[in-house]
Amino acid sequence: MVIDRSLDFLWLIPVLPLVGFLVAGAGCLLRARAKSVVAVVACGSVALSFALSLLCVMALAGLPAHERSHVTTVGEWIGPLGLDWSFRLDPLSSVMILVVTGVGFLIHLYSVGYMAHEEGFWRYFAYLNLFMAMMLTLVLGASLPLLFVGWEGVGLCSYLLIGFFYTKSWCADAGRKAFLVNRIGDASFIIGMLWAWVLFGGTFDIAALIERAPAAAAASPGSVTAIALLLFGGAAGKSAQIPLYVWLPDAMAGPTPVSALIHAATMVTAGVYMVCRLSPIYVLAPDAMFVVAVVGAATALLAALIAMAQDDIKKVLAYSTISQLGYMFMAAGAGAFTASIFHLTTHAFFKALLFLGSGAVIHALHGEQDMKKMGGLKSALPRTFLCFSAGWIAIAGVPLTAGFFSKDEILYKAFLHSPLLWAAGLVGALMTAIYMTRLMGLTFFGVSRRAAHGDHGSAPHEPPATMMIPLMVLAALALTAGFVGLPAPIGALFGGHGESPFAAWLAPVFHAPEAAIAAPHPEGHSLELLLMALSSLVALFGIAAGLRIWVTRPEIADRIAVRLGAFYVAVREKLYVDELYDRFIVKPWYALSRGMGRFDTGAVDGVVNGVGAIMLTSGHVMKLFHSGYVRSYAIAYVIGAAVIVWYLL
Repeated sequence: MVIDRSLDFLWLIPVLPLVGFLVAGAGCLLRARAKSVVAVVACGSVALSFALSLLCVMALAGLPAHERSHVTTVGEWIGPLGLDWSFRLDPLSSVMILVVTGVGFLIHLYSVGYMAHEEGFWRYFAYLNLFMAMMLTLVLGASLPLLFVGWEGVGLCSYLLIGFFYTKSWCADAGRKAFLVNRIGDASFIIGMLWAWVLFGGTFDIAALIERAPAAAAASPGSVTAIALLLFGGAAGKSAQIPLYVWLPDAMAGPTPVSALIHAATMVTAGVYMVCRLSPIYVLAPDAMFVVAVVGAATALLAALIAMAQDDIKKVLAYSTISQLGYMFMAAGAGAFTASIFHLTTHAFFKALLFLGSGAVIHALHGEQDMKKMGGLKSALPRTFLCFSAGWIAIAGVPLTAGFFSKDEILYKAFLHSPLLWAAGLVGALMTAIYMTRLMGLTFFGVSRRAAHGDHGSAPHEPPATMMIPLMVLAALALTAGFVGLPAPIGALFGGHGESPFAAWLAPVFHAPEAAIAAPHPEGHSLELLLMALSSLVALFGIAAGLRIWVTRPEIADRIAVRLGAFYVAVREKLYVDELYDRFIVKPWYALSRGMGRFDTGAVDGVVNGVGAIMLTSGHVMKLFHSGYVRSYAIAYVIGAAVIVWYLL
C-alpha cells in the first residue's frame, strides 16, 4: 500500500534536499558551529529522497509497461502559457533519480569526512543540497521551462561550488569561467526552446512536443533541425563538448567531492539526458543527429589525447569525463539512446569512485595533486588502492566490469551505424586504458617521490570511515553494475533471451525512436562477439603498454616525451585551446567592449551633453534680456521699433 501510494509524493523527491538547503543556509547565516547537525540534516535529506525514489520506482515497475508514466502537478505556474509545476516519472527519469540520489548520498557522506576541517562547512552543504534539489527538478520536470529551471539551478550551484574557496583568486576565476561558458550554451537552449514553442503549436510540455513533432517535421523539417541543433548547443555547454568544454578542467578548483558529484556523475550528464529525453524529436532531424555523433566522437578523442599528458590527478579525470561524455553523445547521435543512458549510469559509478579516490589520495598527501610528486602509495593506502583499482579497470573496459559492458554496447551500435564512428571510439578506448594506467603508475606504483620533491611531512594515511564506505560501495557498483545491461550474446550464456533488463526497462521510452533509425542487425551474435573481443584486447593492450611505460620501464616515458618534442608540449599545454580562445575571442571582445565604451562616453555622451550645453548657453543669453527692469524693456522696445522702421524704409 505504501509503495502503491508513493507516486503521490513524487514532488517530495526534489523538495527534501531543498529543505536541507534551507536548514543548512540558516545555520550558515547564523554562524552555527555544530557540524554534526548539518551533516545529519544534509545527508539525511538526500537519504530520504533516495528512499522515496526507490519506492516511486518500485510503484512504477508495478504498472504495465505501456502505462509507466506518472505526472504529479504541484500547482499552476505560468497561467497565460498554460504551464504547471509538474513532475513526470517514467523509466528514463526513474534511472536518473536513482543515480542522482544514490550517488549523491554517497558523496554527501564522503564530504562529511573530507570537509570536516573547512570553515565553510555549513555553506558547503547548503550549496550541495541546493544542487540536489535543482538536479532532481531538471530530470523530473515535465516541461522544458521547468527542466530549464533545474538546468540553470545546477549551473548556479556549480559556480558557487567551483569558487567555494573564493579567497583564492584562481578558484574564483574558475567559477566565473564555468558560469560564462555555460551562459553561451544556455542562450542557445533558450532560443531553441522558444522556437519549439512557436513551431509546435504553443506548448512547452515535453510529452506534447514529442506528440506534435512528426507533423512539425513534415511541415518544416529545416526548423526542426535548427531547434535540435540549438538545444544541442545548450547540451554542449552543460556537458562540456567541443567547443564549450574548456570550463570543466578548470572546475577542478572546487572541493574534490564536488568534482565527483557535479562534474562527473550528475550535472554534466544533463545535456545527454536532455538529448535522450527529446529523442523522438532528434530522430526526425538526421542532420542534427549527425552533428551530435560527430561532435561526441571528436570530443572523446580530443579529451583523451589531452588526458595522456596531464600531471594533475584531477585534471586527468576531468578530461576523462569530457571524453566519456563524448561517448554518450556519440551513442545518442547514432540512435543508440539506451546505450547512451547505460553508459551514463555506469560512468556515474566508476567516475565518482575515481574522483573520490583521488580525493582520498589528496587528503592523505595534505593537498598535493601533482602525480609526479606521488608514487608508491599502493602500500601506504592499500584500501584506497583496491577501490581505485576497481574504477581503473572499469573505465579501461576490462571484461565483465561495468565500463566494459556499457562501452562495448556503444561501440557495437556505432559500428552498425558507421564504421568510422566505431574506429574513433576504439582509438579513444585505447587511449583511455593508457592514460588511466599512467595515472595508476605515477600515483600508486613504483617508489615514493615525495621526499625528492621536498615533502617530508607525516606519512600518508587511509581516510576515515565516512570517506572509505562510499569508496567501497562505488567500487562494488563499478565492478557489478554492468550486469543489468548484459549484451545479448553474453546474456544468452546466462539463460537470457532478447534484450537486457536495462534495455527492457527503458523500452517504453526509447523503443520507437531507436526503431525509427535502427541499423540492420546481422543474423546471430558473431559480429558483436568479435567486436567485443577486439575491444577487450585493445583495453588489455593499453593497460599492458601503460604498465610497461610508467611502471616497469619509466625511462621509456621520458624518451617518448623527448621524441615527440613540440607535439608532447602542445598536448601537455592542452593544445593551447585556452590561449587561442583568449587571443581570438576574449581579447577581441574586450577590445570591442572598450571601443564601445569609448564610443558611448565620447559620441553618445557627447551628443547628450552637447544638447544640454546648448540649452544652458541659450538660457544664459535669454537671461540677459529678462532683467525685470521696466526701463530695460522700454529701451529694447524703442530699439526694436527703430530697427523695424529702418528695415521697412
